[in-house]
Amino acid sequence: MFVCSGSVIRFRGSPLGFPRGAAAWAGAALAVTALAGCGLLGRSDANSAAGAQQAGQAAPAASPSPAQATQAPPCPSAPAGFSCTMRLRIAKVERYLKHRPGMIGIVLRDRATGAVWRNRYAGSQIYMASTSKLAMAVTLLLQDQAGVIHLSAGDRAVMYQMLHVSSDNAADDLWFKYGAPFYTSFFPRIGLTGAQYLPQAGVTGPYWGEMTCTANDESRLINYVLDRLPASLRDYLVDQLRHVAPVQHFGVWGAGPANHPGNKDGWSVEKPGWIIDSTGFAGPGARYTLAMMNSLEGEGGYHAGTDTVTQVAAILFRGHQIAAPQVSATP
Repeated sequence: MFVCSGSVIRFRGSPLGFPRGAAAWAGAALAVTALAGCGLLGRSDANSAAGAQQAGQAAPAASPSPAQATQAPPCPSAPAGFSCTMRLRIAKVERYLKHRPGMIGIVLRDRATGAVWRNRYAGSQIYMASTSKLAMAVTLLLQDQAGVIHLSAGDRAVMYQMLHVSSDNAADDLWFKYGAPFYTSFFPRIGLTGAQYLPQAGVTGPYWGEMTCTANDESRLINYVLDRLPASLRDYLVDQLRHVAPVQHFGVWGAGPANHPGNKDGWSVEKPGWIIDSTGFAGPGARYTLAMMNSLEGEGGYHAGTDTVTQVAAILFRGHQIAAPQVSATP
């Protein structure tokens, strides 16, 4: 006799009491019926098992345990050059972005293998916001080293504020001190080949706060910093980007402290709505660079944008999403 108790089946009487020979299937069918009655097999499972016994066949094998059923997903074949782990994470990012507001251009580069992943919007023109301040700093440092200008201690202090807290006033001081052509003529040399300059009310000529470019441009810029700057200038900027103020703790920063990220973030409200950008590096020896430009297109605000770019970095470098960044849209 079978007695059900919760999810446990207790047997009363000896199972050896089932007759042998042609009538053996009846005992098996009885056992299956009892299992179904205890809720441990669905009706179709019970019927198929009993039917198999009646036909003189072996009953279907038991379902695999959760541990056996859990298998690693197949490794995507693209993008080529990345590890299987990173390819799986890239696919996870693409699934995540299907449910996020606005448009985001992304370029991920593995500096060790040369592999590059560009999403569908990597070539779209999006406002640079304050990521243009990184291009300004690169230009100032190179032109100072070349003797074209001389950066005073005061200039360097202003540049620090421009990078550390993303001060707009500091950027204005340095932009207007040297003039727009000083920067715009140099930007293509450091990767911003697709930059465009939009008119700004009350400002003659291009202005750092009204520029657009693509994630491809931003990727070239950060890779120029890491691969082509003289060592002293590169080390200075890497240190600055790794120690930005909390106001810039989003975007590439989502890679987490174990990956030693550094970034220059940007945020502004433009005609398409909120713009949230983040360009930087992460991983051992700054192995990976990541450029993200998110135009919310009126579908979301500051917090939606900062969360999106942060989660992209977290998924890529940690393998999972994290808590939304606790940041505010302040200068």
